[in-house]
Amino acid sequence: MKNTVKSLDKKIQKEIRTGNVKSAIEICKNTLQKDPTNADLHLRLGDLYMQWHLDIYSSCQYVDEAITEYQIALESYIDSALIYYKIGKAQFYKGDLDKAINYLETAVKKDEKFSKAYYLLAQTYVKKARFIDAEINAKKAIKYDPLRSSSSHYLLHDIYSVSSFRVFKNKIKSSMELLLSFITMPFDSEAIKNVKRHFTYIKFLPDFLKGYIQLQTSGLEKAVETYSNAIDKAPGFVPLYCLLGDIYSALGQYEDAITEYKMAIWLDCLNIPAYRHLCKAYEDMGDYDNAVETYNKLIQIMPDMPEFHANLANILYVKGDVDGAVSHFQTAVTLNPNKQWTSVINQTLGFVFQEGKEDINAAITSYQSAYLLTPEDIDIYVNLGSAFYDKEDYENALTVYRNALDLDPQNAKIHCNLGFLYWGKGDLDEAMREYKYAIEYDNSYSIAYNNLGVIYLDDLGRVQEAIEMFEKAVECNPNYALAHFNLARSIALTGDKIQAAKLYQVSQDVNNITHEIDPQDIADKINGLFD
Repeated sequence: MKNTVKSLDKKIQKEIRTGNVKSAIEICKNTLQKDPTNADLHLRLGDLYMQWHLDIYSSCQYVDEAITEYQIALESYIDSALIYYKIGKAQFYKGDLDKAINYLETAVKKDEKFSKAYYLLAQTYVKKARFIDAEINAKKAIKYDPLRSSSSHYLLHDIYSVSSFRVFKNKIKSSMELLLSFITMPFDSEAIKNVKRHFTYIKFLPDFLKGYIQLQTSGLEKAVETYSNAIDKAPGFVPLYCLLGDIYSALGQYEDAITEYKMAIWLDCLNIPAYRHLCKAYEDMGDYDNAVETYNKLIQIMPDMPEFHANLANILYVKGDVDGAVSHFQTAVTLNPNKQWTSVINQTLGFVFQEGKEDINAAITSYQSAYLLTPEDIDIYVNLGSAFYDKEDYENALTVYRNALDLDPQNAKIHCNLGFLYWGKGDLDEAMREYKYAIEYDNSYSIAYNNLGVIYLDDLGRVQEAIEMFEKAVECNPNYALAHFNLARSIALTGDKIQAAKLYQVSQDVNNITHEIDPQDIADKINGLFD
């Protein structure tokens, strides 16, 4: 049998050297028809199918055939660590990672010094985001074959590099592994093959340039065609999938974009940009469940990246998981990449405490933490003052707003908030003065117009002046349902019920979109006009 395989190998190698893997497979299959029980031939045929499957110029559709041939060979060589390894490898490229792990673990049980099996186990664990297991197996691969360990060193380099931005020790370890990868490369044939394969990507530079030019001149659809054709030529070229995914996202074809990003991640499971863009695509199409799942995977890969925790927290808040959002915002704050960013996250956390959990004290603490980081940020004063107001701690709210005006005396929002504060305290003169300041510094400030109008209407009975304020408010913001509602109330007091009814209807139509007012309040006003 071995002589048959050796003779066959000469013919097969001749075909492979000319790049004709398909012809080599046909030769092997024809030989098997004459000797169908030859396990060595089945093993060789399985190798050829895998070689064809992994060729970047070939579509991935031969892995099942490879598995079938390996399993037939295994019936004759039941204790062969090599065949278990080959089946595990095929399952890995098929995407069935759990089966891959089972076969590869069986391989190392049969041969505890099987370096290649340990390396592939490490790769599999990386795809499952089990980085400790991946590190352990990569080190075992190096231990049992220290010379031919370039690929294992490079895998460790990748694992350490994704966390090196926070842990300096990992940065050093990553650099050392990269150096060792270069040193051992001449002895690692698989690593050399991978390097050669990456060099072949240079031939796709014209496709990159053509697609880029089309993006600038002919539009996105032409670029999609160019990059899709390039992927058909080289299904294993990761950057093409990311580029195509970005174009689909720009076109609003999010499902197509997601498919491309997933393919990029499958081919390179530590491709952080592909994960980021995949998350964004899920968010853009409103698929928050999958966005959460993807961010969780990103956090498994890079647990110390505050941006990922903050983005996940935002999505969880939108989904209504306030406790989860708080937890990840707090983690992001703890990681604290810089003062400005952490201050913004503290403010967001304060908002979640204030609006989502109605925990005013916790909100105030978060805003104060933001203040300590960036005391020049006016938004902090606005938020902190609002929290003190909600707590009915008017004196502290007043102090915060006054301090803000020391920084920015002409800030319309601060003056508007002060107007609301004085109004709540019953000091109408001060409230009106602050609202007028707000309008002076921002003559399009619809809220200031509306609130001043309400004081004129409800507190002072100055209907005509109120009408003028409400008209200015809806002029500045036609989608301001409350201003339309208040204008209708004012017009009703002049006796023009028909016009008031029209304005109430406008407020009702706008409110169906903005949801500012209880719809029943509008209905009651309309019904009350003609009682």
